Amino acid sequence: MNIIRISSLLGVAGFVLQVATSKETLKVSVLVWPPGSNIYLGESVLLQCSVESNSSFEWSYQWLKRRPHAAPVPTPNPRHLVSGDSYSITAVTREDAGSYRCQAKPWESNTSVVLISQPVALSVSELPPPSLLTLTPSTRQIFRGERFTVQCPVSQTNSSGWMLRQFPQGRGVRRVFDTGGCSPLGGSVSADESNKCVFTAYSGKSGLYWCAGTEGRSNAINITVSYGAIILKTPAFPVFEGDKVVLYCQYWRGIHNKTTFFKNGAKIVTYSSTSSDRVIKMTIENVTQEDEGFYKCASQDREMESPESWLSVRLDRGNFTSTDGTAPSTSAGSWTWIILSCAIVALFLIPVTVWLIYHYRWCRCWPFSKADLPAVELPVTNQDVTEVQWDLSWMEMSNLLDKRLYPGS
Repeated sequence: MNIIRISSLLGVAGFVLQVATSKETLKVSVLVWPPGSNIYLGESVLLQCSVESNSSFEWSYQWLKRRPHAAPVPTPNPRHLVSGDSYSITAVTREDAGSYRCQAKPWESNTSVVLISQPVALSVSELPPPSLLTLTPSTRQIFRGERFTVQCPVSQTNSSGWMLRQFPQGRGVRRVFDTGGCSPLGGSVSADESNKCVFTAYSGKSGLYWCAGTEGRSNAINITVSYGAIILKTPAFPVFEGDKVVLYCQYWRGIHNKTTFFKNGAKIVTYSSTSSDRVIKMTIENVTQEDEGFYKCASQDREMESPESWLSVRLDRGNFTSTDGTAPSTSAGSWTWIILSCAIVALFLIPVTVWLIYHYRWCRCWPFSKADLPAVELPVTNQDVTEVQWDLSWMEMSNLLDKRLYPGS
């Protein structure tokens, strides 16, 4: 017991000594991937708690969030996942705006030293990103050995201005990989399009992907390469109310007679199959926001169960991308409303203007009816007369002015 206690005290003393000698380099901060404080609806975002220290201790992390004009969120959001030094957000919504910070403390030490980062404020943009990344097939989960393609948008000003970037998953030291081509990321250029990279899925290909260039960055998507026995493929990008959505439950191998689909942990439906097809489909006709949530599938005996995958549903398309990830062609909807509003205003103003001209041209109080008469200088009135005149009615005031301007009329 004494040996353990002495060892513990020596550990604390050693940590305190390390902190004292490296105080100027002891720092914790929050890194945002993709970089920047502006995030976009429907994309994936990852926050990383980074500790700069000369000590060799392992760190444990805790995350805090505060929404604008609201108390701290007491319960975790199902779209928010904490893993080690990472805080990931799946399918960003307006609720994800707020201030985030992390705190770190030594994992194997009884010391009370706690490092707290400065808050990082994230704002959710109501506008789409400058350009959009395209993923084929459109799914966040993919089996090892399968092929997928990531395509950067074609720049309007520079055909080679976009770079594909990846932030890999996993603990330990990580860095962003970027390239103007595909080979540095382990991919190959598509034979069809030079800005499309083809990858073969393995563990090193899991992570965040986005495109960056002089015009800004694209939306980011998180891809997970599975080494399990079953996955569920949901659309990687948001779908819109009224769309037809197909979820694919895919087995790695074998024949499975029955497959059950779940939403937010509750059973939805069970499909029977007698074919050797390893893919079971569930179709949602006319999807609504009530269909948004986490989905998974499982074999009949529940021995094989896929990881959950989020289905994001939006009310309307607006100026955002379609489900296949293509960019909006024009802002025709906005121009239509502008033109329609101008037409309505014009239809209202024209008859009103005509009526006013006709009415005041023939009104007795309008001076233009006597424009051919020589102008007569207005008499100077004292202050109290003016005050009385302003208390008169408009017609009485008009008669008074006529008598002064045109005597004998």
